[in-house]
Amino acid sequence: CILFKKWFSHFLPSLTENKILVAQHPLLIVDNKTATLICNYTYNGTGKEFRASLHKGANSAVEVCFISWNTSKIISNLNKESNCQVIHDKDKVIFNLWNMSASQTDIYFCKIEAMYPPPYVCNEKSNGTVIHVKEETHIEIQEAQSAISLWIMVAMTGILASYSVLITAVFVNYWQKSKKNMFHQNDYMNMTPRHPPYQKKKGYPSYAPTRDYTAYRS
Repeated sequence: CILFKKWFSHFLPSLTENKILVAQHPLLIVDNKTATLICNYTYNGTGKEFRASLHKGANSAVEVCFISWNTSKIISNLNKESNCQVIHDKDKVIFNLWNMSASQTDIYFCKIEAMYPPPYVCNEKSNGTVIHVKEETHIEIQEAQSAISLWIMVAMTGILASYSVLITAVFVNYWQKSKKNMFHQNDYMNMTPRHPPYQKKKGYPSYAPTRDYTAYRS
């Protein structure tokens, strides 16, 4: 891009007024593996076809994703190694990155290019944005596992409590039915009093009281 500028400024001095300036936030902290990097830019030229791309590394060696647009259509693409969505909105380009890992912590640069009509113009390299992706700690993993274990224990306790209530209800119902049957059997029992066998042998009627002969013995 700098070589193009020098070449055009040498042969066409009047075209050096075409400039693209880019502004980026210096630092982004990523906690939930998702980052939104906004590249604000200004352009004072007459270009109609543009390209915006996101690069990472101190030398901008890796292109993460890009978007191209003109007055009639928008074309976007992304690198297979990164999950990236690009949105162009007037004087800014928004790069949405998701599912990021700690290994993707790096410095990222926005590049805006005016492709057509000539002259070709691109922005000078900005200070970039450091995207720091926090690594998931063992404490967070343990907390997640503890939460899962707690929910399992609560679920098992609920199941056991429901089972105990069901067994108790069945037992109480069975006991009440048994008690009711016992009362019915007592109602139909023979209530006629029974006398000792020796009363019948002596010929006393069943209603006559038994005499006590010990009073006549002297």
